[in-house]
Amino acid sequence: MDEAYFIGIDLGTQGLRVVILDNKGNIAASSEQGFTLSPEMRMEQNPNEWWEVCVQCLEKAVAQLSAFQKAAVRAVAVDSTSGTVIPIDKEYQPLHNAIMYSDQRSAEHAKHCTAVAKQRHPHGFTGFSWSTGLAKMVWFINTFPEKADRIFKWIHAAEFITGKLSGVWHVTDYTNVLKSGFDLAALYWPDYISDVLGIRKDWLQEVLPSGRVIGTLNKDLSQQLGLPSNVAVTTGLTDGCASQVASGAMRPGQWNTTIGTTLVIKGVSVKEIKDPENRIYNHRHPAGFWMPGGAGNIGADWVSAGFKDELEHYNNAAVTLTPTGQIAYPLLQKGERFPFLAPEVSGFAPENVSKEVLYTANMEGVAYAERYAYELISNLSGEEVSEIYTAGGASNSDIWLQIRSDIMQKPICKMKYVSGAVGAAIVAASTTYFKDITEATAALTQAEKWISPRSDMHQQYNDLYGRFLNTMKDKGFLK
Repeated sequence: MDEAYFIGIDLGTQGLRVVILDNKGNIAASSEQGFTLSPEMRMEQNPNEWWEVCVQCLEKAVAQLSAFQKAAVRAVAVDSTSGTVIPIDKEYQPLHNAIMYSDQRSAEHAKHCTAVAKQRHPHGFTGFSWSTGLAKMVWFINTFPEKADRIFKWIHAAEFITGKLSGVWHVTDYTNVLKSGFDLAALYWPDYISDVLGIRKDWLQEVLPSGRVIGTLNKDLSQQLGLPSNVAVTTGLTDGCASQVASGAMRPGQWNTTIGTTLVIKGVSVKEIKDPENRIYNHRHPAGFWMPGGAGNIGADWVSAGFKDELEHYNNAAVTLTPTGQIAYPLLQKGERFPFLAPEVSGFAPENVSKEVLYTANMEGVAYAERYAYELISNLSGEEVSEIYTAGGASNSDIWLQIRSDIMQKPICKMKYVSGAVGAAIVAASTTYFKDITEATAALTQAEKWISPRSDMHQQYNDLYGRFLNTMKDKGFLK
């Protein structure tokens, strides 16, 4: 195969990263830069400042390539935060700062969106919270009615960068529109969005699968960067879905667990998973499958809160302490949303144990929750979870990987590169160099290690998992 390169741009809350991936899945160049954060930036950010940083990172990353490599750059795609939206005018200028996913001012409007959706479109997405794009659109037109008549389009964060790259502003992708109210099963914008909520249909974008070519790199920018004029710009995706792509979990039965601050599980199923308690949401896979997922409040934040100063010591100690026989659920904030829907509960830990045992029991507790999540997914979907890929800070602990594999009795794969920027680069390659996203993911992801379950731990952890479920019932996590 001819040598080829693909650019992935990850626009995050705290900064932007550019990765240039070759057609074997190696990172040929990269650059990243943080934003100067203020408390207000959790609510609003200036998209034009994003673009300034983006150009700087592109220049630094592309400068790392040889002339031959620059000539072989094929495509670029962007991922960013889900639920962040921007109203733009006919000149493609923001009418307002980007309204961030973490902005809670739309809480009351979110309740209204949910109530209307449940009444008018109950078979679609109805779980609108203040973190969703649709709630923010409704909040904006009610708060700034004088600006509403000047709206040309509502776009998502990724599309601001995509628009600047290509000059194409009217197109979005399957993943970004989930929280804006688009019906991903029937593939249309439901009438209630305009008829009841006041979001005009002409403000809403055309929706295409991630990785679809929509244009080429802006001529002036391609000359500035020294790149070919025919570099394709494709539709992008949300940051969570980009991480899933980078994890390698893009075929039915493959799933990804990311344990960072929180526990996030995403995978691929043939059918849409219907969860009556709305713990699970469904993105649309570029190949037509479904990408269900859920995000819990539990994760690995307890590690930095109480164990980070002697992390190597606690990991080494845990090797000889499994299974601990203790039941813990290290939830630092009140309430849980996935895999347990229990808004009033609190975390708990065993009493009168050493910090080493507590550390190990906490790892086991998160792994029990992960097992329950996959059992829930299998029960609701009727489909097998065959492979689990992993990312996030917790995947850097070999003993935690082993504990999770032992408790779930499934192999776990840790990938070499798992950033959103890598996922975006794979999406850029998916239709410009490969046949589709599954072929691109298989070719461009690299396994760092596989962890297999230990057979001698099977029965012990099965018994302890039963105790865990009983404890969760006693403490109100389970009904």
